[in-house]
Amino acid sequence: MYRKLGVIFLTVLASQAQAKVDSSQAARLAQDLTPLGAERAGNAEGSIPPWEGGVRPPAGYQPGMHHPDPFSGDQPLFRIDAQDIDGFRAKLPAGLVDLLERHADYYLQVYPTRRSAASPERIYAATRHNAEHAELIENGNGVSGAVAGIPFPIPQSGMEVIWNHLLRYRGEQTRIINNQAVVINGRANLIKRDRYLLYVYNRTGMTPDELGNTLLYYRYQVTAPAKLSGTALVVQDPLDQVLTTRRAWRYSPSDRRVRRLPSLAYDSVQPDTSGLATADVVDAYNGAPDRYEWVLLGKREMLVPYNSYKVHQQGLAYDEIVLPGTLNPALLRYELHRVWEVEARLRTGYSHPYATRRFYLDEDSWSILAADLYDARGELVGLQESHPISYYEVPMFNSTLETLYHLKTGNYFVDGLDNNEPMYDFDYPMSPQDFTPQALRRAGN
Repeated sequence: MYRKLGVIFLTVLASQAQAKVDSSQAARLAQDLTPLGAERAGNAEGSIPPWEGGVRPPAGYQPGMHHPDPFSGDQPLFRIDAQDIDGFRAKLPAGLVDLLERHADYYLQVYPTRRSAASPERIYAATRHNAEHAELIENGNGVSGAVAGIPFPIPQSGMEVIWNHLLRYRGEQTRIINNQAVVINGRANLIKRDRYLLYVYNRTGMTPDELGNTLLYYRYQVTAPAKLSGTALVVQDPLDQVLTTRRAWRYSPSDRRVRRLPSLAYDSVQPDTSGLATADVVDAYNGAPDRYEWVLLGKREMLVPYNSYKVHQQGLAYDEIVLPGTLNPALLRYELHRVWEVEARLRTGYSHPYATRRFYLDEDSWSILAADLYDARGELVGLQESHPISYYEVPMFNSTLETLYHLKTGNYFVDGLDNNEPMYDFDYPMSPQDFTPQALRRAGN
């Protein structure tokens, strides 16, 4: 039922394919590498421990709870602020250094490193298969030979790394009720949304024939404030967005009409963000990679958001989290982790507010944890951060809160505020028929 008629995703000329790794390299996923391709060992200094399977749910945890902090007893190792930043510049994103220097009251609390990321065993098995079979096709705009799992656990290029992020495991279907905040001139405006996600690529039992060219389906409805309530959006997201463009429709309660959005990709503005967020900054980066050159700069140790349970805790008032210039630093946790560093450079002939983007991806989960954003003049203009936790019931490791700071203006965007909402439902029943213009119209009526 997930087949996309008229699309043959796996057919491609051999000359277009990127090389796979051989069986001896793939065997490393059960030896010196984790099942998803990270270095299993810790670092020489002992400040990064070995990976030992990821976190286990704390005693007393039940699905539906706001995930209790398994590391609540940890104390910060040290604090970084603008006064003592010089000794840490090499381990921080440039945008985070800029944020610290602009806000005298902002700081980072650095905690012991906990390698908590884990995925289901079937995702590990699929990743092992992918290592020997997955290939980039159509100049890197698509992937063949992979269904479920990380396609390139032993990456050889920046393009492979970004595809690992795009296709990483995020569950099979999820209903989410949360809020986004647009902070302009220090004043936050919240929008509450009822959101539905149906992932196709990582579904249990998915086959290449069923997959076709479909990555996921997405729908949301605004429920607050009253002036926007009823506004709704549906998105059908293909794997190869050059072969088949993303399709999106928006419902407006003012005229009770569903309209096709001509574009919801690349640098088009996300609806309901007051112009602060482009379409491709959702999930730190999403969509077609074709407008950038992707350069793999290597792997390095960095201080990044991690195990962000404190800002996820139930009952926190949103104005305790979202402050006029930044998130509340007392609620954030940073740790030392190895990350893949990938630079995206805008190709000639294209425009985007971010001509260069430098992404830092967690080696254990392939999630983008931070990104530095530069304009066409090479000036640093933005910082993205993703604050992740382990969702024990899935299991998966994913962001609970995402931020995009506009460094020059001081405005910023926050997505994922769920502290006073029901926890995500990872078993909510849904099908592709729930993600059509007709379904959008029915929901509006």
